[in-house]
Amino acid sequence: MSPTPPVRRLRLGLPRRVFSQVLLMQLAIAAGVAVLATGLFLAPLGEQLDDQAMRRALAIAQTTAAVPQIAEDLRRTQPSADGPVQREAERIRAASGAEYVVVMDLRGVRWSHTEPQEVGGHVSTDPSEVLAGREVMEIDNGTLGRSARGKVPLRDSTGRIVGAVSVGIEYDSVRARLIHAIPGLFAYAGGALAVGALAAWLISRRVQRQTRDLAFSDISALLAEREAMLHGIREGVVALDRTGRVRLLNDEAQRLLGIGDEAVGRSPDEALGEGRTSDVLAGRVTGTDLVAVRGQRVLVVNRMPTDDGGAVATLRDRTELEQLGRELDSTHGLIDALRAQDHEHANRMHTLLGLLELGMYDDAVDFVGEVVGDHRATAEQVTEKIGDPLLAALLVGKATVAAERGVALRISEGTRLPDRLVDPRGLVTVVGNLVDNALDAVAGASHARVEVELRAEGRTAVLRVRDTGPGVPAEQHELIFTEGWSTKKPPAHGKRGIGLSLVRRLAERQGGRASVSDAYGGGAEFTVVLPEALTEALTEAGPEPALAASARSTVEEEAR
Repeated sequence: MSPTPPVRRLRLGLPRRVFSQVLLMQLAIAAGVAVLATGLFLAPLGEQLDDQAMRRALAIAQTTAAVPQIAEDLRRTQPSADGPVQREAERIRAASGAEYVVVMDLRGVRWSHTEPQEVGGHVSTDPSEVLAGREVMEIDNGTLGRSARGKVPLRDSTGRIVGAVSVGIEYDSVRARLIHAIPGLFAYAGGALAVGALAAWLISRRVQRQTRDLAFSDISALLAEREAMLHGIREGVVALDRTGRVRLLNDEAQRLLGIGDEAVGRSPDEALGEGRTSDVLAGRVTGTDLVAVRGQRVLVVNRMPTDDGGAVATLRDRTELEQLGRELDSTHGLIDALRAQDHEHANRMHTLLGLLELGMYDDAVDFVGEVVGDHRATAEQVTEKIGDPLLAALLVGKATVAAERGVALRISEGTRLPDRLVDPRGLVTVVGNLVDNALDAVAGASHARVEVELRAEGRTAVLRVRDTGPGVPAEQHELIFTEGWSTKKPPAHGKRGIGLSLVRRLAERQGGRASVSDAYGGGAEFTVVLPEALTEALTEAGPEPALAASARSTVEEEAR
């Protein structure tokens, strides 16, 4: 036997789509408002119609009581079905459309009535209030049924009350007016409901387009996934609204930019300050994989506009990659220098071998001493003037690279820098960047020369790097310190235009400055001033000479 097919159960409840739920809710609200408005209008309408009927009856009664002949006939005649009072009251009733016009004397005896047989009888309701001189409006039951009544006292020519006039308006006519007004009221309510339904449908269609016809559960799941993704990825994400203000920051963006949740609702300039990073986030600088420097971090920024007029920017930290790239560039330079040294060393060994084979031993000794002395002289020259071993080793290595590239790298006579640096690695970065730029600037030029000057002025370190290259135009003296700006082709590992920006950032972080000017005799001169870069000076008998000697021996060993 075939298995029994599963029974499909009918699910009742709200539809899942946002469009359908919004439409149903708006229709329910529109219908509820229409019903409520109709009820609120009908409730006072009945009271208003009752009041109008009572006032109309009162007005007819006042008009009847104002006829002087009725009061005179009331005093001179007797109540009868064909008396003058009855005839006048019936005339007024027929002319006004009232249900009845009753004239009574002070005893409450009727002198007129719609039904002649009631003339001469007592009225069915208490007439004491109107006979006391007060006008009365009420809805009450009488011999003719329920009616809206108006009662006024009847006075003679002297103003004395001689009776009263009671006029009634048929209450069924009042109810008929109310019932007659209901269809028109419902028509207006239906029209308003139709307009509300159309507006609800149009709004729901807009919601459908904006929510991409998703269900509330889908939207909730998307929001949960977005939060998990934004705070889980290792890329910074910054979302901006159509006014250019920060709308969202994930955890990585806060870490890379060094800001917190207080930046939400502010523009990039307000949150980060003026600079290239703010320009890229705000869209003032366009392109892909734009390089920006924030603090000591090198960031790659991509900005993508969104349909609502805002934008989303992604940030990637490539500080370590940039450092590796620079180390790779330096390694390539060292490899080229070693290759050239290997070739030169082979030439020297061949020369030395020839001198030995020719028996020219003294010349061979002099030749070896001259070659070794050149390297030793360079190392000694550096270590005598620069006490820090890292900085001295850097300059010795740069001198070797410069020599292989045909550039004369010399240390200025005014260079004096003791081994008291607070942040030697930071100064190594500054010197390395400036020397590399100078070597690139003079490469291929005749009489290429680079001069480095490092001196201490109290606790302030002053660095100057001069070259004999083409120099920097005056209009670009500030532009060259901007992240991403460079006149050289980018290397294989990424972007250029970062080194000088890092130099300025490192200088400004220590309260100093970095600038460029024209060198004497042509070329460029870069100046970096670093306040508080050195520790307090030691005593004259302190260990600084020993430290300098240690640094010198270290550098000489590396030079060998």
